[in-house]
Order: sequence, then structure tokens, then C-alpha cells
Amino acid sequence: MRRRNRWVRTLFWGTVLGVFALLVVVFSGVAVGAFEQRTLPPPPQPVPFSHAFHAGGLGISCRYCHAAVEHAPYAGLPPTETCMSCHAFIRPDSPRLAPVRESWETGEPLRWNRVINLPDFVYFHHGAHVAKGVGCAECHGRVDQMVVVRQPQAFTMKFCLDCHRQPEAHLRPREQVFNMAYTPDPELGKKLKELYKVRSAEALTSCNTCHR
Repeated sequence: MRRRNRWVRTLFWGTVLGVFALLVVVFSGVAVGAFEQRTLPPPPQPVPFSHAFHAGGLGISCRYCHAAVEHAPYAGLPPTETCMSCHAFIRPDSPRLAPVRESWETGEPLRWNRVINLPDFVYFHHGAHVAKGVGCAECHGRVDQMVVVRQPQAFTMKFCLDCHRQPEAHLRPREQVFNMAYTPDPELGKKLKELYKVRSAEALTSCNTCHR
């Protein structure tokens, strides 16, 4: 009987320690992953698309390529038709645009690689943030100055909570949401917070706001 009790205790504590060790590994991996998001190079893309040229130089709105950003959780990526609406006439024979032409002719979509991937346990809705006056640059940085798009900061839980606890510092008029050069005014942000009915910090930092 004593030997059996000793075996049960050993099994119990071994299980407890195993679960604890697993949790340490998981949370360490999450922390390291959040840090690496900042340091890893951007993934390769099928076409060398320069946001600095298109968004910065030509002034093309984010919405032209990311058409779902105002109403959907995911901003969306441009189909080949969007590219060809210009490049059927502008530099149609450029070697760099060969993948676009091939996609157009075959009907096989371009396989763009996402630069920013939030964990599966995080819920984020682009349309909701745009409607409340949160500019693209608040999270994505000055994309209009990036030849190759990169993630400008790690999207840690702290990054989101800092914004949610003081939203007035990050709000802008809705007509300025896609203006990369706009600088938010905290005093105006307080008025916009009331005008756009931004919820209280307690509601915004509730667990189920982001984890559903």
C-alpha cells in the first residue's frame, strides 16, 4: 500500500511539474515570438511592389489595394485585376511585372505573403478601428516611406493596451485616417472620443474585447 501511495504521489507531482514546464515553454515562446516580430526581415513577395513609390510618390490611397479595410476585419490584398487596371497601360512589358501578367493570363492569383500576422487567439477588426478614427500609421508606421513593407513594432499586448487606455492620443478625424503624415492632437482626440463614441478604457481593456 505504501509503495502504491508513493507511486501515486510521484505521478501527481510529475504531472504538475510537467504542466508547469509546458506553460513556461509556451509563454516564453510567445514572448520571444513577439520580440522576433520586430527583428525578422520582411517575407519575400511575388512582385517587388514599392509602397514608397505608389502610396508616397503617386499618392494612391490605401483603400485602392486594401479595399476591405473600412468594413471588414481583414484589410484585404489586391487581386490581379487591381494591378492590371494601371499596368495594362503603364509599363505593360516590364520584366518585374511578369508575375502579374502571368497571373492575369492564367487566372492563377498572386500569392502575396502577409507581413503582419497576429496570433490566432487575438481578434482585431480593421473596420472598427477606421470607423473610430484610428489612422493606419498608428499600427503600420509610415508605409508611404517604405520601399519594402515591414512591421514597425512588435504587436504585444502592452502595445494594444497602451492605445486602448489612452485612445484620445491616437485618434484623428475620419477623413485623415489614411493620411500617413497626419499627427494626432490629444486635445482634439478628446472631442473625437466623444463624437465617435469610443468606449471607456474599462470596456476597451476587457479580456473579451480582443480574446473571443
